[in-house]
Amino acid sequence: MSAETVLVVEDEAEIADLIKFHLERDGFRVSVARSGRKALESVQVLEPALLLLDLMLPEIDGLEVCRRIRANNEHADLPILMLTAKGSESDIVAGLELGADDYMTKPFSPRVLLARVRALLRRNSAADSAGGRVLSLLGGRLQIDAVRHVVSVDGAPIELTITEFELLRHLALRPGFVRTRDQIIAAVHGANTILSSRTVDVHVTAVRRKLGPLTDAVETVRGVGYRFCEAPTV
Repeated sequence: MSAETVLVVEDEAEIADLIKFHLERDGFRVSVARSGRKALESVQVLEPALLLLDLMLPEIDGLEVCRRIRANNEHADLPILMLTAKGSESDIVAGLELGADDYMTKPFSPRVLLARVRALLRRNSAADSAGGRVLSLLGGRLQIDAVRHVVSVDGAPIELTITEFELLRHLALRPGFVRTRDQIIAAVHGANTILSSRTVDVHVTAVRRKLGPLTDAVETVRGVGYRFCEAPTV
């Protein structure tokens, strides 16, 4: 069983204890931070494999914690799963736009939570050991290195979250082929994951923004989904 460390950021003791119990029973090491400030300090000290983050926190809220982590190159690819009572579409979109890899709303099923944690960690591990293949696209302007989890545009690295990386790589593996939103969710999150199509749209928007001059490489196919364009107009 895995001995990776999960940092649980939750100020409600009962919920934190419940999450800690189920994660430890599943073989994880667990550390709990009860404020946003403590979470940022713990990320630096513990180097966790995954951050399970509440939004409504004392001192620094969860959205700001996520923003600061994503702005720090050292931890920019740390998997972040938001677990929050704020379940409106605007709250979820805000979290995803700041770089969260996944989200769940309270109340939650411990079994589903564990499945989401394991899925995020599997994706991170797969990206680190994906056979050494480097995708070179658009005349070499875009490079996707699955082993080092690095994407570069015109030779300059860009920072993507795990979800953004897997989404881009999934589309880029078959240039010109259209992928529906459901197919993208299944490829990135797992076949049994149920997410709104809006989630995919938010991640695509983030990927396009980070691709800079190659933003048109990810093309919308109206009414269907997305595809990687073999010859974008850039």
